[in-house]
Amino acid sequence: MLARRMKKFIAVAFTSAALASAATWAYADKQPKMQDAMRHLEEARESLKAASSDKGGHRVKAIKLVNEAIDEVKAGIEFDNKK
Repeated sequence: MLARRMKKFIAVAFTSAALASAATWAYADKQPKMQDAMRHLEEARESLKAASSDKGGHRVKAIKLVNEAIDEVKAGIEFDNKK
């Protein structure tokens, strides 16, 4: 009985994960350039965070601006997905 419940739970969990993945893929495939931009911005943010801090405040400002750019890209994706 427990084995049957476990199999059912695993099947439901797998199906849910597959559906969520498919939904995410559908949106990502819809806007590949925006998704590329998001990846590049996130990589840039990580590089800036890893850089030494002796940049006269410019590194910190660059991180802030990259964060703002990420927010704008997300907003653009959400806006386009509403159509």
